Amino acid sequence: MEILNQFINIFLHMDKHLTVLLAQYGAWIYAILFAIIFCETGLVIMPFLPGDSLLFVAGALAATSAATGDSFNITALMPLLMLAAILGDNINYSIGRRAGQRILTWGANSRFFNRHAYDKTHAFYGQHGGKTLIIARFMPLIRTFAPFVAGVARMDYTRFFIFNVIGGVFWIGSLTLAGYWFGNLPWVKTNLTLVIFGIIGLSLSPMGIAWLRHRLSAKPA
Repeated sequence: MEILNQFINIFLHMDKHLTVLLAQYGAWIYAILFAIIFCETGLVIMPFLPGDSLLFVAGALAATSAATGDSFNITALMPLLMLAAILGDNINYSIGRRAGQRILTWGANSRFFNRHAYDKTHAFYGQHGGKTLIIARFMPLIRTFAPFVAGVARMDYTRFFIFNVIGGVFWIGSLTLAGYWFGNLPWVKTNLTLVIFGIIGLSLSPMGIAWLRHRLSAKPA
């Protein structure tokens, strides 16, 4: 049981354990990162996996590897994770299109489906349309549910695919390169936990702003 708990902790907090895993598993770290990004974007029951912070730390680790001559390479990492993000959204869209209505009957108390997150994504989608698939890449929870909502709404697949590719490339590219360029600055390395929380906070800020606007608009004049 203790081993299982340790595995779950590492899996859910991969951004904090990435250096150790790279030392232990070498090139297999590419497959591990691919699986995490694919599952977070492709499986509607896994919105809790690390995303933004993981990409930043992976980019920083690639910069360190480049300086030391190790095999963890940013030019191999970025296309691989872009592919994972695009395939993940594509699978999620298919799930929403084919089984979305059945999944929605699970109700608000389901252990596997976050109905509240779905409703927030649906409202966000109604406000921003197809651009949601790009904006949501940088928003935890909504990132996982956006392609599912597009599938439930039967969004035209060609239009979905274009937004999917743009969003996936921009999300992976911007955060991994940010980590690659800035992740090894002395202050960032010393305060990496603080930086990770800052990235998570920035990712959540659009939802906080939307909630505040909703609260203000609901107040009587």
